[in-house]
Amino acid sequence: MRDASLVARIPTQWLRWGVALLLIALALFLWEGSKTFFNLPDYKLPHLAQIGEAFVRPTPQGPVWRVLLQDTLYTGLEAFLGFVLGGISGFLLAALFVHWKPAERGLMPYVVASQAVPIIALAPMIVVGVGRLGAPPWLSKAIIATYLTFFPVTINATRGLKSVDRDALWLMHSYAATRQQIFRKLRVPASLPYLFTALKISATASVIGAIIGELPVGSKRGIGVQIVVGSQYNTFNPGFLWATIIMAALLGMLFYGVVALVERRALHWKQE
Repeated sequence: MRDASLVARIPTQWLRWGVALLLIALALFLWEGSKTFFNLPDYKLPHLAQIGEAFVRPTPQGPVWRVLLQDTLYTGLEAFLGFVLGGISGFLLAALFVHWKPAERGLMPYVVASQAVPIIALAPMIVVGVGRLGAPPWLSKAIIATYLTFFPVTINATRGLKSVDRDALWLMHSYAATRQQIFRKLRVPASLPYLFTALKISATASVIGAIIGELPVGSKRGIGVQIVVGSQYNTFNPGFLWATIIMAALLGMLFYGVVALVERRALHWKQE
């Protein structure tokens, strides 16, 4: 009982950080333990020290961590543009579906079918096609990120815009509210929880889309290019490949964290 009371006095934030640090320590222990117990070669699973050494290894452009940071920021810009374009286009499409039923019946099957096409097959065509138009190289990656972003936003926003309380909708009609007023004051607030759920999914999907767009031959910048370089030299420098993977994962976590923070600020009224 005394131990339980002591745990109850620990601030919740400290408990969260403690659990997070414990899980990280456990993951690192399992990493090194698996390599030692199964005697895995470095090209399959390098030591953590090798990954750390890969970050600080010097290059003509500076330390590896600086080169990877620059490429990660470049990929982040592509993913951010795709995330914004995909979010806006997905929400506008959802608004069209809510206000015009024929559009939903006619276009929704194509929206769903678009996600059945492997993005790895579309990426080279988009990169080559946009490149022939003389557009900036980052535009094709942003388009691929948009492609992966708009679908969850469209589906969730459509459901959210339709989730308004029936009594509240009748009340708005009794006040002779216009369609625009109902949409702005009733449907949009009701859709925010659904919308932010989609945006958190799309945040990481946009990063994946930008990286996939950088994989075709010809790309010169981006963390996807570094992943390809790391995979080519994985046998000789296995730590570098994992360093690029870590940077890509951190970028996805950053995108997700920003959306989650905005959600907490925007939906504080719902929590209250």
